[in-house]
Amino acid sequence: MNGRPSQSAVARLETALARIRSPEAENVFTAVFADSARWEAEAADRRAAAGSPRGALDGRIVSVKALFDVAGTVTSSGSAVLRRLPPAVEDAEVVKRLRAAGAVVIGKTQMTEFAFSALGTNPHDGTPGNPRDRQRAPGGSSSGAVVSVIDGMSDIAIGSDTGGSLRIPAALSGAVGFKPTSGFVPTAGAFSLSSSLDTIGPIALNVADCFMADQVLSGEAAPSRLRSASPGTLRLIVARGRLFDRCEPEVLSAFETAMERLRSAGLQIEDGSIEAALDRVAGIDRIGTFPSIEVGATLRGLGLSSLDGVDPKTRVRIEAGAAILGTDYVRMVRLRKAAIQSFEQSFGNNEVFVLPTTPIRAPLLSSVEEDATFHEFNGLVLRNPRVANMLDCPSVSLPLPADGLPKGLMLVGRRNSDRRLLEIAACIEAVLRPRPSGSPLAVEIASP
Repeated sequence: MNGRPSQSAVARLETALARIRSPEAENVFTAVFADSARWEAEAADRRAAAGSPRGALDGRIVSVKALFDVAGTVTSSGSAVLRRLPPAVEDAEVVKRLRAAGAVVIGKTQMTEFAFSALGTNPHDGTPGNPRDRQRAPGGSSSGAVVSVIDGMSDIAIGSDTGGSLRIPAALSGAVGFKPTSGFVPTAGAFSLSSSLDTIGPIALNVADCFMADQVLSGEAAPSRLRSASPGTLRLIVARGRLFDRCEPEVLSAFETAMERLRSAGLQIEDGSIEAALDRVAGIDRIGTFPSIEVGATLRGLGLSSLDGVDPKTRVRIEAGAAILGTDYVRMVRLRKAAIQSFEQSFGNNEVFVLPTTPIRAPLLSSVEEDATFHEFNGLVLRNPRVANMLDCPSVSLPLPADGLPKGLMLVGRRNSDRRLLEIAACIEAVLRPRPSGSPLAVEIASP
């Protein structure tokens, strides 16, 4: 929903809690904070009645991924081996900011182990079914996050994105997922898969809610209005090349149809290439991958000396990272820095690269049980989104209008152009998914 909800926070919270108790909610949440959420909702309603809300997020129902510290709960991060950790003594920084903004924190959502896979499966805590087809993968690693939003258990979900973990579930399940430029949102108090690549952001049903949440998460001192970009002020560049390889016909058809609709609405669209940047990324990949190396350091810092009890699908990638020499890791860091600088200089803030978020739609859960198939599909859905993490760009996935299973349209903006990217995303959203008649394009974010 855009703007301030018409129902009270308490009423909407009770509806969300009822949905969490429904059979469809199996494996979506790892913890539900019913008592504290009721207190927060009541407080939000009192502020609303007094005419003194804390902002547009006040009274909104928000879920947080299971890798965020919430005081008094264990940060298990989707893993059985981390359940033995002591409870967190304080909230993660982003959770503190959500509470300060008046958000009603309803619970912690399911995720893949250590956030280290992209299909949403979890052998330890269970896998939530895709909300569009329960027999299919929801996308990950922020799997419970996207289900909580689409199934009405939260207005907004906060997750993490290291290689696409906000945008992949958004694409496979039919939501909006936004990954910011690194450094804008603090990661303190969040389990770190990759200190180089981790980012924190929202999943919601629309761009406006993602914009609003991002302003709170990034500590915006003076919240502003989201205004849809004018079609004549931007240029979309279709990133033709290897990132279109192996795309399902249904994904390609939905993408090309969307491009035609955007052209008809007056947007400037041209074919382009990011192949040079992809060559740089491939050069790093030939040495190793940051998550496989850096998650090992995180686990060791938590006192985990053995990988016994870790899902074999996850363990094999961590062990691969352990074999990388320190000198090679330094080379990876230097090569990435050069790649980021080169790509940032190659386009402007009013230019956005567009491509399918994932080349495939959500696979059946039964089809990814075998290790070989799992790794194949996991790699496919990560292939396109992870480029924005490697090049440190803001990126958003929007639902592509089409029948059948959801498909995603990914926008990749210039580094540090987060606000402009969301304005462009709002413009594209308005064309592809028009608002009801009379609904304003500008959404007030600041407190009334």
